[in-house]
Amino acid sequence: MNSSELTARIRGEQHGEGVISTAIAVLIMAFIGAAMWAAFNGVFTSASDDIRDQVAEIGSDG
Repeated sequence: MNSSELTARIRGEQHGEGVISTAIAVLIMAFIGAAMWAAFNGVFTSASDDIRDQVAEIGSDG
């Protein structure tokens, strides 16, 4: 293996590492986004239930 083949192989491996790192970063961001959506959905559902209960209480005779 001559030096140009070795240099090309090293560059190729380094390029592959960048793709893998980017894929890992994208997956991490996807998990963070999913966790944020789950938290938002839980808060929104809870707030919606509380508002519904308060409106029902205001509208009742009691």
